Amino acid sequence: MNKMYALSMRSWLSYLSILAFTALSQSCMPGKDKPGYEYMPDMAHSIAYEANYATYYSFNQFVDEATYYEMAQPRTPVKGAVSRNSEYYPYPNTEEGRQKAIDEIVMAPTPITQEALENGKKLYNIYCAICHGEKGNGEGYLVREDGGKYPAQPADFTLDKFVNSTNGLYYHAIKYGRNLMGSYADKLTVDERWDVIHYIRSLQAKAKGLEYSEKANTLNDWAIPLAEWKDNEKVQQ
Repeated sequence: MNKMYALSMRSWLSYLSILAFTALSQSCMPGKDKPGYEYMPDMAHSIAYEANYATYYSFNQFVDEATYYEMAQPRTPVKGAVSRNSEYYPYPNTEEGRQKAIDEIVMAPTPITQEALENGKKLYNIYCAICHGEKGNGEGYLVREDGGKYPAQPADFTLDKFVNSTNGLYYHAIKYGRNLMGSYADKLTVDERWDVIHYIRSLQAKAKGLEYSEKANTLNDWAIPLAEWKDNEKVQQ
């Protein structure tokens, strides 16, 4: 009898616990007729103004809803403001824009340095080599003979037409993409793009038996080695 009584009491206490928990949970939940309660409410509903995000919660704000959204709406940037890592690039993603970039973007704005070549190699092997090949000859992994997936061989940078092309050809392609290649503007910063271009030029020089390094550039006249860059700075000063 005592065992049956103890079992009944346990069942009854369990039932009361569940009932109390349910009631407490419901009383804490906000609803049409219930304000609800929160432990440290600013952890669940922020009191901060957050632009482009519907965060108004009437029980945790110091102003009415209209005022909140007026304060939270995005503001017009200061005139002349430029977003971080943005660039001024006046050449549109058209054939005319591409050709203009090829004609006008000739000199590399950064010198040839060992650091740039090393960083360019790392980035090239991450983003480019799988298609264009580690040697820049268009024989990347995706065009391999044993089941390659690429329908057409990518550009062979060691061909004369690419060696003789200005830096604008490469920069425009990285910026917007070209043919089956997509844009890499969201993956490479402006400086990183030039590092990749420098590295591509070094691959071309290697294929031609020429030099493209921080000491000398016998490939073209469109990039200045670090040593000459420093000499030019001394002359300008």
